[in-house]
Amino acid sequence: MDDVTIRLLQPQDLPLYQAIRLESLIEEPQAFANTHADWAALSEAEWRQRMSGPIMLAMQGNSPVGIMGLIRQNGERRAHRASLIMVYLRADLRGTGLADRLLRAVIDHAARSGITQIELTVSAGNSQATAFYRRHGFRQTGLIPNALIIDGISVDEITMIRT
Repeated sequence: MDDVTIRLLQPQDLPLYQAIRLESLIEEPQAFANTHADWAALSEAEWRQRMSGPIMLAMQGNSPVGIMGLIRQNGERRAHRASLIMVYLRADLRGTGLADRLLRAVIDHAARSGITQIELTVSAGNSQATAFYRRHGFRQTGLIPNALIIDGISVDEITMIRT
């Protein structure tokens, strides 16, 4: 994947951000708490506000192909913590090592920013994602029963942290 670059999302990247985020919600709707309709209805100001956290963008040429972001906790006592969000990579690029590179970029950025604990939730049924996170030092800390209701079906989520 030498033709793919990973970089921090910039304010001028709004169209790229919109494209990859909406794509992720169409292609992997079961992987996210929000829906395509939730995000498609956002104003430009709301999109820009959601760009405020550090977000890593994987680019293949001029096309966004992956995204991962962080939301840092507020307050002095929680500033060492952040949540991993918007984890998505195009299906044809999975298994190439690009997801590892993208997550490594997020982890490295977090460390440079003084974030020492990264937290996430993942569907309890998504064993592939859970194994991916474990390979990167995340460990399970809990289970949230009925975390989401998708098409009338309850979905449990696993909470994981990396310290």
